[in-house]
Amino acid sequence: MDFTGKTILVTGAGKGIGRAIAKLAAARGASVVAMTRTAADLESLEAEIGCRSIVVDLSDAAATRAAAREAMPVDYLVNNAGTTALDSVLDVSAETFDLLYAVNTRAPLILAQEYAKDRIAKGLGGAIVNVSSISSFIGFADHAAYCASKGALDAMTRVMANELGRKGIRVNAVNPTVTLTPMAVKAWSDPDKAGGMLSRIPLGRFAEPDEVAEVILYLLGDGAAMVNGVTMPVDGGFMSD
Repeated sequence: MDFTGKTILVTGAGKGIGRAIAKLAAARGASVVAMTRTAADLESLEAEIGCRSIVVDLSDAAATRAAAREAMPVDYLVNNAGTTALDSVLDVSAETFDLLYAVNTRAPLILAQEYAKDRIAKGLGGAIVNVSSISSFIGFADHAAYCASKGALDAMTRVMANELGRKGIRVNAVNPTVTLTPMAVKAWSDPDKAGGMLSRIPLGRFAEPDEVAEVILYLLGDGAAMVNGVTMPVDGGFMSD
């Protein structure tokens, strides 16, 4: 779809999947509002695509709401920002659990609230894509808080789709396998763990950020006008194993 004349808000736009989304959206004509916590990442993205940038720590609820209101109006929202931690069920701390829920689950809710309120007040429809993970489906060892936060995000996506769909706003999630981003490389640095993961992917490789971005833009676009409330694996067939 050509997004000329449309504005897309992308969180976590400085690196990885978020940066790929921002660059692909801009290449297809969109104006991009890029949101992340690292100013240097946004400066380099601005130089590449001429986006509007907002620096915010999404673990701070009040700052997230203020940033969301600053970003409006936009036509589409991509809740891509996320964080992870390697902790077992026995070892995960309350502080880590709260941080992952704040960034991975609460921040998307706050952003969706502000986006939807703005669109509804203007009598407009729209589309939201939440970037989740196959970790919402699979209980990966040492990912207690991450799996829980992404499972909650998928559940929230379905509730959003139910409620906001009645207002003309579609809400879907994408659930990538390991994607070759800095966060994923750190999380899967153990060769034995990475090899075991690869052995379960029929296509035999991890995902590239651009491949995930393509699916996200499809879900935002008119070609997905009847797609609402899905959690779509982008996993090379991992879930079919």
